[in-house]
Amino acid sequence: MVLRGAVSLAITMVVLVFSLFLPAGRVGWIKGWIFLAVFLVSMALSTIYVWRTNPELLAARSKFHRGTKRWDKAVFLFLELSFNAVIWVAGFDDGRFHWSAVPLWLTCAGYFLSFVGFATIDWAMSVNKFAEMTVRIQTDRGHKVVDTGPYAIVRHPFYVGAFLWLAGIPLSLGSYWALIPAAITVLVIILRTALEDRTLQDELPGYKEYAARVRYRLVPGVW
Repeated sequence: MVLRGAVSLAITMVVLVFSLFLPAGRVGWIKGWIFLAVFLVSMALSTIYVWRTNPELLAARSKFHRGTKRWDKAVFLFLELSFNAVIWVAGFDDGRFHWSAVPLWLTCAGYFLSFVGFATIDWAMSVNKFAEMTVRIQTDRGHKVVDTGPYAIVRHPFYVGAFLWLAGIPLSLGSYWALIPAAITVLVIILRTALEDRTLQDELPGYKEYAARVRYRLVPGVW
């Protein structure tokens, strides 16, 4: 499991290197290297933390499983492409054409948002062994409702963390234009949240009662 996680992280980093520096057109893009280093450290710490608190989840998230909803396969692919679009646009912007002029304090704020997002995601994964990459009812793993930790506040805290992380990436890379694909990605995640929540209410025993107790999907008092 550890080896599989290390290989997955290595592949992610190789893809990220190409996504950052090909559009930038140069390997001397300092913000790109800083982002890459911070991302690598964050991912490594996140993996270690989840491995210590919820090792079963790492194995579950290492692959797609039978029973994944057909609509979520398309959504997952779009999310992968839209995330890479955020990186590519930032590379073209700050790395090559310098369309944006993001001040240092806002770049630092972007990293802060990303850190908070990572922490929220890790908190959610530490208490929910059913937080697989795709949407399905995990009858093979004894799927049941999780209502502890952040799940006592909102029903989909993992996505809350993803929003914060996505908001921070364009600013970290010094690109206002990259906020556009980031916003599109957020909208698709909101759609996925609605579809996933409906699936859980229809098919997972006890989830309707949980939804009655924890009323909000993402933002308390809003939705």
